Amino acid sequence: MLFQFSRLIAAALVLIVSAKPVAAGMDEAVIPEAGDPGTVIHETVTYKRVGNRELQLHIEKPGDWKSTDKRPAIVFFFGGGWVGGSATQFEKQSAYLATRGMVGIRVQYRTIPKGDKGPPVICCADAKSAMRYVRRHAEELGIDPERIAAAGGSAGGHLAAFTGMVPGLDDASDDLSVSCLPNALVLFNPVFNNGPGEWGHARVADQYKQFSPAHNISRQAPPTAVFLGDEDKLISVGVLEKFQSDMQAVGVRCDAHVYPGAVHGFFNHEPYFSETLIQTDRFLTSLGWLQGEPTISVPSEPTADKKLKTSDEIKAPARPTTPTAAEPVPPAINP
Repeated sequence: MLFQFSRLIAAALVLIVSAKPVAAGMDEAVIPEAGDPGTVIHETVTYKRVGNRELQLHIEKPGDWKSTDKRPAIVFFFGGGWVGGSATQFEKQSAYLATRGMVGIRVQYRTIPKGDKGPPVICCADAKSAMRYVRRHAEELGIDPERIAAAGGSAGGHLAAFTGMVPGLDDASDDLSVSCLPNALVLFNPVFNNGPGEWGHARVADQYKQFSPAHNISRQAPPTAVFLGDEDKLISVGVLEKFQSDMQAVGVRCDAHVYPGAVHGFFNHEPYFSETLIQTDRFLTSLGWLQGEPTISVPSEPTADKKLKTSDEIKAPARPTTPTAAEPVPPAINP
């Protein structure tokens, strides 16, 4: 099902409302009536200044949003190995969830400078700053401060999990009285285990427990949904199995969805884009944050070999030792 955006500009803020469908190839814009819940209001705000640089949040609000609302929100962190990427990555997911009644937020954060082989300290600090800004400004954003999810893909999935599971590495300018902890996590092939032999360990080395969500699991962790392809060369299904088992051992919900034949970054492309977004919708509905059924469908029926495995059916495949040419590896991975 298609959903719409509309455009409008207001005073000091640029609010863009467009009727651009989420489906690939549907680029022609239609201008619907303002206030239509099927439209999306786009807004950009600065959440942090570092020197002369302004770091921004790109916000998608439902067309019928009001400042007096207390809506659930979801904060997206882009992937890119902590060294690259763009906040445009999750625009379609954010906009879709806005049509379902949420406030979607995409974070611009600093990436590791070229040539720096060290850990993602600035990335982690910015992620926590962004979460604190959203919670501190929940009233003006029309957000319920107790219903803020963090989401992300790959290194962005690490950052989302980091905000909810790993203490420390806060920006010195942050107000630590404002919690950065999300109330739920939605993670797309996240590199959340940075221990020996896993992705990112070359950067964090013996400091891995200060960065790795998988090594900081506690009963305070939020309910989590994770999506992974079983042909991912950066995160094995075994890593996800262990993460899920450890979460469940401390009484925390962890839904794991494994997609046969899917590689790293699979969720950016159909049919996985729609499949993972539908499962995200259902996860958030199960928390009481959304109502009703998802309003999109998978463009075509998945073939038998791409049938979704549930968390109870996960079996870890043999882990390939060498990435294939068809699956480009993000920068800064372990050799």
